[in-house]
Amino acid sequence: MARDPRYDILFEPVRIGPVTAKNRFYQVPHCNGMGHRLPRSTAAMRGIKAEGGWGVVCTEECEIHPSGDVWPAAEARLWDDRDIPALALMTEAVHEHGALAGVELVHNGVSAANRYSREVPLGPSHERTMNYDPVQARAMDKQDIRDYRRWHKAAALRAKKAGFDIVYVYAGHEMSIAMQFLQRRRNPRGDEYGGSLENRARLLRELIEETKEAVGETCAVAVRLAVDELLGPDGITSEGEGREIIELLAELPDLWDVNVSDWPNDSLTSRFGPEGDQERYTAFVKKLTTKPVVGVGRFTSPDTMVSQIRRGVLDLIGAARPSIADPFLPRKIEQGRPEDIRECIGCNICVSGDRTFSPMRCTQNPTMGEEWRKGWHPEIVPPKGSDDAVLIVGAGPAGLEAARALGRRGYPVSLAEAGAELGGRVLREARLPGLAEWIRVRDYRLGQLDQMSNVEIHRASRLTPEHVFEFAAPRVIVATGSHWRRDGIGLTLKAPVPGFEGNDIYTPDDIMAGAAPRGPVLVYDDDHFYLGGVLAEKLRRDGVEVTLVTPALAASYWTEKTLEIGFIHKRLLELEVAILPNHSVAAFRGDRAELACVFTGRKRELACASVVTVTARLPEEALYRDLIADPDRLAAAGIRSVTAIGDALAPGSIAAAVYAGHRAARELDAPPLGDAVPFARELPL
Repeated sequence: MARDPRYDILFEPVRIGPVTAKNRFYQVPHCNGMGHRLPRSTAAMRGIKAEGGWGVVCTEECEIHPSGDVWPAAEARLWDDRDIPALALMTEAVHEHGALAGVELVHNGVSAANRYSREVPLGPSHERTMNYDPVQARAMDKQDIRDYRRWHKAAALRAKKAGFDIVYVYAGHEMSIAMQFLQRRRNPRGDEYGGSLENRARLLRELIEETKEAVGETCAVAVRLAVDELLGPDGITSEGEGREIIELLAELPDLWDVNVSDWPNDSLTSRFGPEGDQERYTAFVKKLTTKPVVGVGRFTSPDTMVSQIRRGVLDLIGAARPSIADPFLPRKIEQGRPEDIRECIGCNICVSGDRTFSPMRCTQNPTMGEEWRKGWHPEIVPPKGSDDAVLIVGAGPAGLEAARALGRRGYPVSLAEAGAELGGRVLREARLPGLAEWIRVRDYRLGQLDQMSNVEIHRASRLTPEHVFEFAAPRVIVATGSHWRRDGIGLTLKAPVPGFEGNDIYTPDDIMAGAAPRGPVLVYDDDHFYLGGVLAEKLRRDGVEVTLVTPALAASYWTEKTLEIGFIHKRLLELEVAILPNHSVAAFRGDRAELACVFTGRKRELACASVVTVTARLPEEALYRDLIADPDRLAAAGIRSVTAIGDALAPGSIAAAVYAGHRAARELDAPPLGDAVPFARELPL
């Protein structure tokens, strides 16, 4: 199909100092949980984005010196020349597809505890490091500042040797010395690097000038700056010092990459902010500089992107999460098929990779992180290995993705869903407060299935074992999902809670089906991801008094990994939801619950009329168990395999369900691996 001429402006080249981006699609630096420890995986992931049409593809943070070591986080590194070959893998992969490669040089200053290097952390002043390590940074003296500038220049020269086209000076979050010197609260110095804004910006100016001197003839020099920390007068603001910094340095770099700080604000989830949310803070920048400006906003709509350009907000469309959800987003717009874009849902499961020191994953894109180790391509699947028909039972995220990928492979697929609507848990959860964009998981896959003549969808078709035997498809995939436990068993409790077998006990399934518990309600969250907090918010918005009780240290505790925990607490407290951490439910007695402190066992009572228990789930495995219990009948019906996937096998995240569906589709008719490791490994020796 031809490209819509409305989007032609997105494919105009943009000059950035001595280099030219072939279009306006710019993958800004983002972490991935692989970094220097898995360089081949990182390079393959970035290379896929270049293949997908991104004009610029950048690294994550790239450490320049052992005194800025953020181990165990796996970022890029340019400590010395031995790190050049690993990063050259990435630049080669990016250049192969005509894109520019950018590197974000950083020294993490007071945000680095130096757990691996054991060097003493550095910062503008004597200060505790920005984590809970019992470590303190020392105030940099003049020699330290000269050393730091020398390290940065040396890293820039190494970056040039590695083949990078754009070299960053980084002040985009609190995680950099350059930003820490800009912050009044961290920089009480009385010398020429402290006091006035011009003095506090001196180090940033020197880094820009020296980087340009070192590599500026062939490499563009970019500055990533947080123009607003969203701290009001206590921090840098877009109406105050953020604007003044741009005015001071407007023409020095070749490109301004502007955002808000800190990371949770910059990578705001869809639950707490819409597409393009940063415009209100960054729109002023282009008015103050002639240099190109890139910014982010979880952009997935080409119309929104065009609007950003035409209204003079940005020159380049920056993206991290949308480029993860769909590395081929630019190519799909270019080819006139924007309806095929796999839109980011803003859930931040990608961020959890960096936060758990593991390879990044994505709810929408199950191939993310698997490009090298499994050879998975986001747009290419191998052709079918047989003519076997496939019956998939259940059209939740796992079943839909299995049907999509198997359909793309060319198999004849029948997808049966017990309900009248498709989507499973995604459909139910997307109706909860703040989660509306999660329906994209279903809608993208339905849009793809609608294009496939070899896939049949059967709604309102609850299948029994008899139906499956009668259907006699050689391959059966069971994706029937799971249900929430009612008995209180979860991470903390391993025996049913007395009283939970009676009335006024509700599960998330009940609430999502429309049940309205009598108040006051106790929400017992022993799941620790998002749902307990979301349900507490929903019930409170419905006008019910709510207390959220959790054995963890905080509500929705695991959402620290998705950068949401602060926003969740703020919202719940603003709604006057009471939060009681460090307690489990020992019993429910009809009008009150008995709680137990997880540390002391001390008991207390809480008045409540009903309980919503958010603890653990059980797979809907009856169909699967009934089928595999009769191998002779399976053989007689010509059924060669029965496979349970996703929540029907082991309940997990939506991302895990989508991955399970994709994996089942990829591995159908593949030779058995036996005891072999099912992916390539990057070994240190």
